[in-house]
Amino acid sequence: MAGNNNIGPNRLAVGAHYGLKDWLAQRVTAIVMAIYTVILLAAFFSAGDFSYEGWAGMFARQWFKIATFITLVGLFYHAWVGIRDIWMDYVKPVSIRLTLQAATILWLIGCAGWAAQILWRA
Repeated sequence: MAGNNNIGPNRLAVGAHYGLKDWLAQRVTAIVMAIYTVILLAAFFSAGDFSYEGWAGMFARQWFKIATFITLVGLFYHAWVGIRDIWMDYVKPVSIRLTLQAATILWLIGCAGWAAQILWRA
């Protein structure tokens, strides 16, 4: 029965196998959000106009819209990984867990669409 040993490097690993990919995704999206925060703070502190027109002018630049949208998509993916892990860890009935995961995905996709609409509306 030595062949059925589940200890050590030959053990059978079960589960979704998200580990490294999600760990890396959390770190990359956090770095993207941190870089954007630095850019946003630099733009804020270097601006002389703190009115609505000043903010609108800052977000009128195409590169700033793209940077904002990339950051928001990173935020939504970051949130998805975290919330999905919460659902998988604490909600044991599969039907409820899948319903909550589907609702979370739909909510985050809706938020991404709304963000795009806000950033690129006329």
